[in-house]
Amino acid sequence: MIVSVSTWDEPEEEHARSVRAPFPGALLIASTELYEPTFRRTVVYLIDHDASGTLGVVLNRPSETAVHDVFPQWAPLVAKPQALFIGGPVSRESAVCLGTVRPGLSADGVEGLKQVEGRTVMVDLDADPEYLAPLLAGIRVFVGYAGWSGGQLGSELARDDWMMFPSLPADVLAPARIDLWGQVLRRQSARYSMLATHPIDVDRN
Repeated sequence: MIVSVSTWDEPEEEHARSVRAPFPGALLIASTELYEPTFRRTVVYLIDHDASGTLGVVLNRPSETAVHDVFPQWAPLVAKPQALFIGGPVSRESAVCLGTVRPGLSADGVEGLKQVEGRTVMVDLDADPEYLAPLLAGIRVFVGYAGWSGGQLGSELARDDWMMFPSLPADVLAPARIDLWGQVLRRQSARYSMLATHPIDVDRN
């Protein structure tokens, strides 16, 4: 059981925000009490959610492998750092690609793109990158993904393993040098923004 670090009464609307049903485009922010190495201080972008389960990718785990070494045809569209990111522990032999559509343009009806939420789309890596390039502001390629069976993520949210917030288009392509976990928390209400100062290593505090 995860114990809240807050010392004041939790407003009803804040609690409702933290435990509402998952939705595509949401960000899962790992609780400060989630020490499991795979997900510690991670930011997970949810791609799909229904009664059968949930699929997402970890946004802040870059690898040391360059996209050019695996998908050279897509390298010109990859946001910096131009590395593969570790999307999660499931199916590491597969790749998931997310991108953001340029402001003012639409992915509706475009072969090779599937809208997730707002300007964020899934990109088919078998598509022609030259055809899609004029529409895309950038892409990121993830190996593996994070997955939950039906009802599993809801249970984890209820016990405060995760905090859940809407995403911004820039989150998907955030540079690796940015502390995305802290950045997302800092733009929330005071109850959550204070958590952004939580030390990476509590033993050093």
